[in-house]
Amino acid sequence: QVQLVESGGGSVQAGGSLRLSCAASDERYSDYCMGWFRQAPGKEREAAAVIDSDGDTKYADSVQGRFSIYKDDAKNVLYLQMNNLKPEDTAMYYCAAASICWSTWTSARLWDYWGQGTQVTVSS
Repeated sequence: QVQLVESGGGSVQAGGSLRLSCAASDERYSDYCMGWFRQAPGKEREAAAVIDSDGDTKYADSVQGRFSIYKDDAKNVLYLQMNNLKPEDTAMYYCAAASICWSTWTSARLWDYWGQGTQVTVSS
């Protein structure tokens, strides 16, 4: 059982930046596929970014070029650097882990473990 704890959320004005962190409890963390999802009120949870055990990354079109996912395997921490934030980025952000990096990684139902989330609010 992998426990994931997110931090780093907050309120920022449009154009600003935030860095989210996700601490993982499992020592096999580096073997997992890791990702960030977000969910705005009244909307479905949507994928933002994924990173596999080799460090290869993929991004949703909505965040491509503005967000960057990376990890520190020595510390078991996953990060999401978010730049040029927009009001539409406002959501609860969740860290997720899976034993397999599926080609359909954007499907939330394929992920095995979830954190409790951290709120990001972007004002115009």
